[in-house]
Amino acid sequence: MAEDLNSRKEEEERVQQPSPLIIQEADHPIRIKDIDKEALKVLYRLRDAGFIGFLVGGGVRDLYLGKKPKDFDISTDARPGQLRKLFRNSRAIGRRFRLVQVFFHGGKIIEVSTLRSQSEYDINGDKHTVLPANNTYGTLEDDAFRRDLTVNSLFFEIENSTIIDYVGGVKDLDKGVVRIVGEPERRVTRDPVRMMRAVRHASRNDFRIDRKSWSAIVENRDKLLLCPPSRIRDELLKDLHGGCAAAWLKIAIRSKILYTLLPFYEELISDTGSGAALGDTLLRYMQVIDRLHNSSTEKQPVVVSDNLLLASLLAPWIHSKFDAKEKLVGAAHHNRSRELRNLLDMAIGERFNLKRAVKENITTLFVNLTHLIRHSEDKNWPKWLQKKSYFTDCSKFFEIYSEVRGGKEIKNLSFREEPIADNVLPPVVNGRGRGYQGVMPTFSSSPGGIFGLRKH
Repeated sequence: MAEDLNSRKEEEERVQQPSPLIIQEADHPIRIKDIDKEALKVLYRLRDAGFIGFLVGGGVRDLYLGKKPKDFDISTDARPGQLRKLFRNSRAIGRRFRLVQVFFHGGKIIEVSTLRSQSEYDINGDKHTVLPANNTYGTLEDDAFRRDLTVNSLFFEIENSTIIDYVGGVKDLDKGVVRIVGEPERRVTRDPVRMMRAVRHASRNDFRIDRKSWSAIVENRDKLLLCPPSRIRDELLKDLHGGCAAAWLKIAIRSKILYTLLPFYEELISDTGSGAALGDTLLRYMQVIDRLHNSSTEKQPVVVSDNLLLASLLAPWIHSKFDAKEKLVGAAHHNRSRELRNLLDMAIGERFNLKRAVKENITTLFVNLTHLIRHSEDKNWPKWLQKKSYFTDCSKFFEIYSEVRGGKEIKNLSFREEPIADNVLPPVVNGRGRGYQGVMPTFSSSPGGIFGLRKH
């Protein structure tokens, strides 16, 4: 009862809070020296060109919490066309709302977006209607209130080193609270993916989800099925890649979001007996994945592929149906491949819009795991398997499986990759997916070369 009263009091204070709250440099921990130098270059160039620019979202959140941000995103009043003229080493992406990516050496990208307005549907629409696309430009206040979570709705400006807070995000950071901006019930109906983002940031920062937001998540979790499957898949992979997959799993089970995403686990995982053991095994898979991700360094990055992540998430379920130690030779190997492929098609293929190649890869991991388990004592892997292009992935999955089952801790060597070369840039990403299209920004040191473009 006391917690409910405190929540109501906080909500009343939030409604009455003057807008915006300006937090001076002396009252917050963020300093200019902590901001990525390339992000500062973008912000200073925007300022010098007569535009306003702010560090936004997760970058502000992480700096406030004393973490090193993965991304430094920027919002500005400049339009995409103006940004493209201002930054020659850039490209515009997005089919509806255009974003501009500014490229720097080492494959670094600073993403710059134009301030967006709140959707009229988000403000006045039927609360049972999923939010349609809205791509109009707006003010700083509009942009703050259209964001998902209060802790991600902060702006940092470099002139006076102040934080601009329209939604009480700083207070929530101080108290360790994840809160959906606005009316949670309405906001998660407009865009159900907001529920997944609330769970993700609670798990990554060891925050609690506020009462109203939690109720909206629990009561509306099935609305995730209204979202495009590819969008749900991408959000799920972010959860698994973040280094806090185990914490995410615990919240996903409590909120039952896991059962919305992977309904077959609802019958398998319970608090007692074999169901509890299976839940513990799934948690152990996530803990191993987290340890691998968190051992990554800038000089020696650890890469766990999407296919390995999905296979690890599915492993307890797959092994509840098929004996991982069963001897598969000849026709039995072929039949098991077909059974697994059909099972994946039925259970997650359409739900996550998985490409055929992904399903084939996951099938290959599980089918060949049986061979690796049988030869695990002497590690005398079958020569025919060692010659296969997929042997490396299969051996990595076997390492994960072995550690989960109580084997030796993975030394990470097989998961480590060389750092990206300074002159390598990622493929173009647009609304239709990944692929090289148009002119790829490069950095040329040849005479007459232009920064951001290759001389032809």
